[in-house]
Amino acid sequence: MALKRIELDLYVWSGTETSAPSIPQYEINKSRIDTHDNITLEIGELVRDYLEISFNDDYNSQTKWVRAVVEYFDESDNPYTYNNPQVFTYLATDGYGYFEDGTNPELDRDVLISSNDIYIPENTEGKLPIFAEGVGKVIIDSTTTDIINNNGQCRGNDGSYTDDNCKNTAHKILYITVPQNSSIIQVYDTDDTTLLKTINVTNICEPKYTPFKVTFVNKLGAFQDLYFFKKTTESTNVTDETFKRNTIANSTSTYQTYEGQRQRYNVNSKTSLSMNTGFVKENMNQTIEELFFSENVWIRYEGKTLPIIPSTKSLQYKIVFNDKLINYTVDFEFAFDKINNVR
Repeated sequence: MALKRIELDLYVWSGTETSAPSIPQYEINKSRIDTHDNITLEIGELVRDYLEISFNDDYNSQTKWVRAVVEYFDESDNPYTYNNPQVFTYLATDGYGYFEDGTNPELDRDVLISSNDIYIPENTEGKLPIFAEGVGKVIIDSTTTDIINNNGQCRGNDGSYTDDNCKNTAHKILYITVPQNSSIIQVYDTDDTTLLKTINVTNICEPKYTPFKVTFVNKLGAFQDLYFFKKTTESTNVTDETFKRNTIANSTSTYQTYEGQRQRYNVNSKTSLSMNTGFVKENMNQTIEELFFSENVWIRYEGKTLPIIPSTKSLQYKIVFNDKLINYTVDFEFAFDKINNVR
């Protein structure tokens, strides 16, 4: 008999794959449109409500397990007796696809950055996000880090190898430490022989300006660092309101000249930064683009991790043929008022 409707129970949770909650976060009932042969449901935005992105220079795996239990009903509103319900289990990240990628694009399952180049200050460690279950090992210069060891156990962000790590959301995205002054990163498939990606590390000596590290959630749902090495300009935009007050004393019908008629209130300000990357390669265009698209951006500033918002809204892509040397200037605004008004 023809499909009439479906009931979907949607579960979202952290931890191991076997630790699903007993009660679904969503219960959805949807009927088939008469002119259609199937029923389509969009669960991405529902799941995203549970992806609470937080960053304090700690590089934790921000993923969730998602389970959709779908039960099908026929025209008599009876559940089908064959292969019903169906259970679908996914791993969710806060990533996205482009329009040209089509419906439900499969994001990368190895290195979770788009560029083949990263820029790090001299004598500074870096972080490389990888999708753990799609990578066998990472070789940085001559040092090898196993992601899946000979026993089939998975490496955790704490460096340990356990079977549990393989199915735990806390270890699905690993942040491999790139040692100081490294040069080449090679990422291999789970067979440990197929080279998936080579990343060039450029160590920048910047004697004049202070480099600033900006971290953002990229297209693949991972934290990615981008350093701004050259000139940074800080500015403040002050906002306020005023009212006109009566300063005449009733007893004397006089006023004091040191008391103003106009009084200021609701004074606050927002601080902005105009930052320059320094000279980078053309393939960094993708990284800059993803920074512009990101809803979650932070800067390491005066010893603290602070949220910022890109205020530059227009991006002109630069290529060597037209621009020779490529430098990007990006304006940011701190995502809070200067005077603390948190209530």
